Order: sequence, then structure tokens, then C-alpha cells
Amino acid sequence: MSTLLKVAVQKKGRLSEKSLALLRDCGVSVSNGSQKLKAVARNFPLEVLYLRDDDIPKYVAQGVADFGIVGQNVLVEKGAQVEMLRPLGFGRCRLSIAVPREADYTGATWLSGRRIATSYPRLLTQWLTEQGVTAQVETISGSVEIAPGIGLADAVCDLVSTGSTLLMNGLKEVARIFDSEAVLIGNDSLDPERRSFAEQLLFRMDAVQRASDYKYILLNAPNEQIETITTLLPGMKSPSVLPLSMPGWSSLHSVVREQDFWQTIADLKAAGAEGILVCPIEKMIA
Repeated sequence: MSTLLKVAVQKKGRLSEKSLALLRDCGVSVSNGSQKLKAVARNFPLEVLYLRDDDIPKYVAQGVADFGIVGQNVLVEKGAQVEMLRPLGFGRCRLSIAVPREADYTGATWLSGRRIATSYPRLLTQWLTEQGVTAQVETISGSVEIAPGIGLADAVCDLVSTGSTLLMNGLKEVARIFDSEAVLIGNDSLDPERRSFAEQLLFRMDAVQRASDYKYILLNAPNEQIETITTLLPGMKSPSVLPLSMPGWSSLHSVVREQDFWQTIADLKAAGAEGILVCPIEKMIA
């Protein structure tokens, strides 16, 4: 049995580049897979398998790959018996219903008895059942958005990122049925050696992901405001406080969540913080 940890990623498509970038950020150096089916990392016991996204859940379930990076929409659609280990924070999109721009869509019941083209029949059928709607599901692969224009369907159910493709094809988004992002999936058939490698890789991924959620912040503040500012900057435990050469002032170092960043900055300024410096974090070890 190979001692290499095998990770399946999308050969080409919207998740391919960012999946490889995640591995690089984890310190795993592997060649680009545009013309390859697999590649061995130069500095970590790992082999990358470049596959079609639809095949990744199946290969992970069968143990051909130990891990896979795939869209959550594909994972749920395929129904493979694998473990979803964690969301990865990139490749966000949504599966939506879209109809011709001129259609007078009044709600899910508008779809009753109509034809809906999709590459995701499982997710669509589940949503239609939840809505109590009976419609004809036309399963096609690729170029779903042209189906109404060529008379194949009355509506489509397709992935949407910006919505520009729908607009170009005379469609409008009317219902959002599933939110998706890239996820890491795995199986539990690892021998002790590969399990050790897997734990190392997951540890690195956690550090990279945690860093993307935070910003490192440095600021100057009058000593009488340190207690107030500390409550605004909890950091991982508490801010670091260093005295400045200027009497009565100190420098505080901490981290803030990206999602709370601008509100935190406003609160800090209101509390008397000055000279605020914000830096990205490459890795963050808890």
C-alpha cells in the first residue's frame, strides 16, 4: 500500500486554482495539473489526483483518494458516503432557479407542470418536494442556461456566482435553493502512517484558514484608555501591551476578525486609538 496521502482536486474549473493555492499555502509544493492526471509533492508525502469534480466524491468514497476538495453542491448531489471534514471558505456560489426575463414569476407554484433544465436533479427534486410543486425535471450537462432559448425548458436550475451568465441569456434569478462552497471530504480507511500525514495536513489547513479570518492590528493608545480598548481587542487571549517612549502612551498588538473589522476600527478610534496599522496574517496557530 502506498504511504503517500492522496488528495483529489478538480482538474479544471472554478475550484482548481484555489485548491492548489490552499495546498501551496500549507507548504505543499506540487506541479500544476493542467496536462497531468496526478503529481507527487516535492516536500510532503502527498500525491494530487486531478479529476473531474463529479468524480471526486466517488473516488474518495471508494478509497482511491484519501481526501478531496469539491463543491458542496456536487457532494450533496452525488450522495456519496464520505465525511465532510470542513468548509474551506472559497468557491462560494448558489444553486438557483432562473426563468426568462419576461416571465411573470409569482413564486414556486409558477413552476408547477413546467419543464426545468438542470445538472442537479437531486437537489432540484428535493427543493420542489419541499415546496409541494410537481414539475418536469430535464437533466442535462453543460450550457443549462440556453435551455429556455432553444425550447428545451421553461426554467433552469443552475449554479450562480455573479449572475452575469443568466443576464446574457435573457434569464433572471427568482429563487435561491442551495448555498455552496468548497469543502474538504475524506474517508476513514487510513493506515497509521497516512493518518499521521493527514493530521499534519489538516493542522496546516486549519492554520491557513484561521489566518484568512483575521487581521493583525497594531495601535497606539493613551494608558488611561487601555482597559477600554482591551475589551474591543480580545485577540486570541488578550492584546499585547508595550510601553512607548512617549510617557503615558502604549502600543497594543492583537488580531480582529475580518467580518468585524470595520466596526472594530470605528470603535477603537472612538475609544482614543491612534496610528492604527493593519496587516494580513499568513498563518495563525491556535
